[in-house]
Amino acid sequence: MSENYQFDKTDYRIINLLLQDANQPYSSVAEKAFVSNGTVHVRMEKLKRLGVVQGATLKVDYHKLGWDITAFIGIYLERSSLYEEAVEALEAIPEVVNLHYTTGAYSIFAKIICKDTKHLREVLNEKIQTVPGVQRTETFISLEERLNRPLLLQ
Repeated sequence: MSENYQFDKTDYRIINLLLQDANQPYSSVAEKAFVSNGTVHVRMEKLKRLGVVQGATLKVDYHKLGWDITAFIGIYLERSSLYEEAVEALEAIPEVVNLHYTTGAYSIFAKIICKDTKHLREVLNEKIQTVPGVQRTETFISLEERLNRPLLLQ
């Protein structure tokens, strides 16, 4: 499949519908997008091959399961050349759910989810701050997530 593929309104409509509810059947998407079931199936296969669609996810309310702390960690590296090694080590920490290579004050910005403040302290002290190349960290505890939505395409 060519990397120069031109996405059209039908592709965007299908993606947007599935971003709103990835569990809905293709027949429902087809009806809402005013196309055939086959069109949705073919387009989705194409979008998967191109790497645009990379699977579906399950949204979980971790607070209801007893994981009450969401924190963002600004990570300072000793040298930017240690980035790949640090990321590999951070990916191995189960509580780390999101990593970003950033500009500005931090080399890496991470999102972690922990059960409580004791667990957060353990993750920081025993896991994150022991990663080779991590010079220091700065922690921001989220008091509330007000918005978490996909970007709908136009």
